[in-house]
Amino acid sequence: MINKRLLVKNLLAHNDENSFYDKKLRLNLGNKEGKAKFLKHICALSNSNPKNNSYIVVGIMDHDNDIIGVDFFDDAKLQNLVNAYLDNPPLVLYENIHFPHLPDGKVVGLVTIKPTEALTTLRKNIWKYYGGSVFFREGSTSAPRAFDVDIKDINSKVVMEIEKHARNNIELTLAGVVDFVQRHHDGLNPQYKVFKESFVVCWAGVEKKVKDRIYYSRVDIELVNEHVKLFYSAYDEVEIQFDPNHFRLIEYVKLGLNNIDKYYPLEQIDLQFDNNGSYQMNSVFLFEPPVFEKTLLHHIMNAQKTIAQKLLTNKTLTSAQKKEVETLSPTLMLCYLNGFQEAKELLFSVQNPLRDCSSVAYQNHKDAMRILRKIKYN
Repeated sequence: MINKRLLVKNLLAHNDENSFYDKKLRLNLGNKEGKAKFLKHICALSNSNPKNNSYIVVGIMDHDNDIIGVDFFDDAKLQNLVNAYLDNPPLVLYENIHFPHLPDGKVVGLVTIKPTEALTTLRKNIWKYYGGSVFFREGSTSAPRAFDVDIKDINSKVVMEIEKHARNNIELTLAGVVDFVQRHHDGLNPQYKVFKESFVVCWAGVEKKVKDRIYYSRVDIELVNEHVKLFYSAYDEVEIQFDPNHFRLIEYVKLGLNNIDKYYPLEQIDLQFDNNGSYQMNSVFLFEPPVFEKTLLHHIMNAQKTIAQKLLTNKTLTSAQKKEVETLSPTLMLCYLNGFQEAKELLFSVQNPLRDCSSVAYQNHKDAMRILRKIKYN
């Protein structure tokens, strides 16, 4: 079993970016350009490593390898994006890796690319890249190749050695459990569970009992053996269930209009632990958008448009509008899900003003975009 934190350290220590790993300050999958560049790197790494894993490490300063981290990212069926645009697509896994010095909610992203040993090509046009394009790694860059496209295995031994030195052990696992408990002692009720005598899952959060069921807020869940964060949210509510073979979490999101909110199930994530020292993680998308009366939504949409236009033109908001800014994004999302197409365009346009306006408003914006991304890929 590989300790993913050690793996990241070993990759960063291995000279600079090369034909089996790349590093990024961040990924931008919110527009065509960002998606296209990501797909280019996936294609190039897969073709340059037909028989071994290759990696992209996210949250790293390029010039000095400083680990600054990125927001916790739920991949939201990232594999679907890869499958849609690549022929002979590799298996792509995005994991959130905990590093002790990073603030809460910040992690290092680790993208693992498992190749098919066949030539990976771009299936259709995206941004400035044409369908049929082939990419390979040339040193630290992903470059197109129009000839001599036979794939060669040149990295298996060195990658195998790096992964070997990232193997987990009992000492690292125990240290990880102790660290998790110490970081979550402030009323967060840290707990752990051992599965199949091999896997340790730790979780923490503020407990709330409703009838016979327990829900958690300010939730942090980690698979300690690999130092992989399975879930992190300072806002959403989570229900946790487990038996000897499974660990299951159900995420709920709080949505509503005019200060009348309700919790809606968003997604169920299930870890199944096997006897052979492996595990599978499956997710089921549960979200059903709430339906509201159209006349009410017309009035709300007009009010939201006024606030959005003021944000975009740097005009002064009234005291009531300043309060409404915090719920601007989830409200626009609900309008869009109820048929108001222009609400989606407004939602994209107010991202930068909300970042500068309020931490709560910006967090709500990121949560709304995450829900839309999940809906799209499911």
